[in-house]
Amino acid sequence: MFKSVLVANRGEIARRVFRTAREMGIETVAVFSEADRDAAHVRDADKAVLIGPAAARDSYLKGDRVIAAAKASGAEAIHPGYGFLSENAEFAEAVMAAGLIWIGPPPSAIRAMGLKDAAKSLMAKAGVPVTPGYLGEDQSAKTLAKEAAGIGYPVLIKAVAGGGGKGMRLVESAAEFDAALASCQREAKASFGDGRVLLETYVTRPRHIEVQVFGDSHGNVVHLYERDCSLQRRHQKVIEEAPAPGMSDGARAAVTEAAVKAAKAVGYVGAGTVEFIADASHGLKGDRIWFMEMNTRLQVEHPVTEMVTGLDLVEWQFRVAAGEPLPLAQDQITLTGHAVEARLYAENPATGFLPSIGRLDSFSLPTSVRVDTGVDEGDQISPFYDPMIAKLIAHGEDRDQAIAELAEACGEVEVFPVKTNASFLVRCLESPDFIVGSVDTGLIGRELEALTAPAEPSPEAIATAGWAFREAIERHAANHQTTPWVSLRGFRLNAPTAETARLFYADAAVEAEMPLEPSRFVHVESEEEIVVFEGGEAFVFRDHPPVADGDGAAGDGSIRAPMPGKVTQLSVKAGDTVTKGQPLLTLEAMKMEHALSAPFDGVVEELSAELGAQVAEGTVLAKLTAA
Repeated sequence: MFKSVLVANRGEIARRVFRTAREMGIETVAVFSEADRDAAHVRDADKAVLIGPAAARDSYLKGDRVIAAAKASGAEAIHPGYGFLSENAEFAEAVMAAGLIWIGPPPSAIRAMGLKDAAKSLMAKAGVPVTPGYLGEDQSAKTLAKEAAGIGYPVLIKAVAGGGGKGMRLVESAAEFDAALASCQREAKASFGDGRVLLETYVTRPRHIEVQVFGDSHGNVVHLYERDCSLQRRHQKVIEEAPAPGMSDGARAAVTEAAVKAAKAVGYVGAGTVEFIADASHGLKGDRIWFMEMNTRLQVEHPVTEMVTGLDLVEWQFRVAAGEPLPLAQDQITLTGHAVEARLYAENPATGFLPSIGRLDSFSLPTSVRVDTGVDEGDQISPFYDPMIAKLIAHGEDRDQAIAELAEACGEVEVFPVKTNASFLVRCLESPDFIVGSVDTGLIGRELEALTAPAEPSPEAIATAGWAFREAIERHAANHQTTPWVSLRGFRLNAPTAETARLFYADAAVEAEMPLEPSRFVHVESEEEIVVFEGGEAFVFRDHPPVADGDGAAGDGSIRAPMPGKVTQLSVKAGDTVTKGQPLLTLEAMKMEHALSAPFDGVVEELSAELGAQVAEGTVLAKLTAA
């Protein structure tokens, strides 16, 4: 076994790999960008090496700098994590050429599965069922539109490289195709350096089923059963679980056999995930499950497999990379109970899931479930990287227990001022369709309005805010005068003790009926602002009405950048008449495209945004006047 490992990544996955390394007595080495100089993964490591500026293309995607860091630190092996260079065959070759141990599959396997079109052709030849679609070399818009029409709408456009929902769009009609294609190609080019796409028929009730596989250098390949990752938003996974609900023994045998066959077809070594799409119109059936792609790395959702099998997949990666055979044979790998994982993101569901950046002044995660996180209280959420800040994983004797425990845990998330999707996760987990296992990739889209409706604080939360303000007033009074009366809270002659306070939440006044004791945890930000955490939400109360900021309010027609980013598309020009909700321009930030839309019907008075320009948060990009 090697004695030291460098993780060519950051955040949660770097810390996850370091945890197993420490348990095995392996020295850990971190790499970091200038933006991550004080990051948690840097603090966790035994050694750390700076590799470049904040932008990933100038640091984490610079393979030569990563290898130089390994050499300089004395690391013997490199673990790529997921994302960044994890599925880059040239990087894997360079690592091995430098005399270092590559903790991943052979470069040939990465190449074989790295491009979705080539991988599907290879799988078809190997006898693995594949989804019908277009895999051709002709990438002209005219040809792709013609092929889409031949397949029949709805159709799915997918980048041939990469994953994670980047460069993927569902197109419902021919009228939408050209715009969706252009957006896919831009996003794919920005994320993977490759703008090519493929087309697939879109299954109307799709389930996303994936199988964890493992191979070693001695010719052994096993599966560690399946995961269901069907609960998605914009093709990005939100909730994952293992095993898949409603999976019969026959269907499980068919999909796991196909996954092992796929891995063997490319001489696979290490951890990999074979992803399938299933037509769930009539339940999961073995003959209605098709190969989509293979991810030649560890997956974000690997913890649910660890929880139901009792295995450490990173330890398996280390042992296989060191030349050892797989620790267990297929008949020794068993399933126990059920596990569910939720991805906690720094984003605001109420504003279309726009990423939220800033300092984690208050950051508390539950202790009742497994938590894998890349940040600690006081850390910064930057605009340069993916906004996922943690994964919460619950394991129960059955699915109902696991879901209930995870929903409760998500409700205990306390983060401020950065916004998170915690309450959205609670609602997803409590969705009646999800609870009964009636899940497909369109569930969130169908229920989006209910899942993202603004939450309202309970009377108890309002009362606690009132209590906190009263405490702040008394502390202030105690510092300036001595009087017995400030301690007589709620005192009334010949009447029950009670007290009310007039507070402001959002734009409205609320009356706080205060109990004798507070009933919610309160984070006191200042004497003018109280934050009460409830159900995964952070409710902000003030003792005065909000002051309108006429210069930046959406009501005045100013369209501001919600975060730092790059202008990738201008959909209108000055003088154009627009309707409420019409896309005006597109901003690329945190590796995703975000469309900024008109807040009301009107005319584009001014368009100050320039195509390709980098803009700071708060920059006015356009101004509208009401029609």
